[in-house]
Amino acid sequence: MKALIAGLSLLLLSGCANTGQTPWSALTNTASCAKLNSDQQLSMNLADDMANDGKLHASLANLQNLPDNLAEVRLRKARVYRLLGRSEAEPLYRSLLGSCLAAEAEHGLGQLAAASGNNGLAQAHLQRAVQLAPTNEKIRNDLGVVYLNQLRVVDAKFEFLTAIELKQGDQLAAVNLVTLLIYQDDWSRAAELVSRLGLSPAQVTEAQTRAEKLKTPNRSAPSAAAQVAAIMPAAVH
Repeated sequence: MKALIAGLSLLLLSGCANTGQTPWSALTNTASCAKLNSDQQLSMNLADDMANDGKLHASLANLQNLPDNLAEVRLRKARVYRLLGRSEAEPLYRSLLGSCLAAEAEHGLGQLAAASGNNGLAQAHLQRAVQLAPTNEKIRNDLGVVYLNQLRVVDAKFEFLTAIELKQGDQLAAVNLVTLLIYQDDWSRAAELVSRLGLSPAQVTEAQTRAEKLKTPNRSAPSAAAQVAAIMPAAVH
């Protein structure tokens, strides 16, 4: 009787393993960097468009039609899960460490750590991401945000300026740099940057509000969601 029960248990377990979805605990650094075929690329583009339109659940549904072992699929799933605030994001990012998308994986893990207020861990991940992809302006910007949260203004300014020079007119990094300049009471340079890059009054107000929070002794950490890049890394568009 015991043998029969054991056999049925194994049969049930083997049935669960063939659902087509990889269990999060089973993910390893074996993501394939193979090129997508035309149908897969079409589904990927549709998922990207939906995510960029804020339709995160629909984007995820489209991604779930694609093979779990593809690195680009894992990265996009991780991004959607991160934006939805779900725990599945971290193991997906970790499964990409050591792969062709290692920089993007470190970036995502840094964004998760920053969102939870762990600036030390975020800094470690983002510094590794910068080493792997030094010309990715989104990573440089997010590292600057972490430095700014730690009031390491010299390091933060370096990263923001690098991001702006890597991508001319990068308003995300520009707003962060204006925040830093207002924090330093450097209003003339802040005004020059606002004028040169055409920042809106709403963006200036956002920067001023965040600068005031940085000046408050018992401040809460500025919202990571308002500061760090939320779009896909350019390398995987």
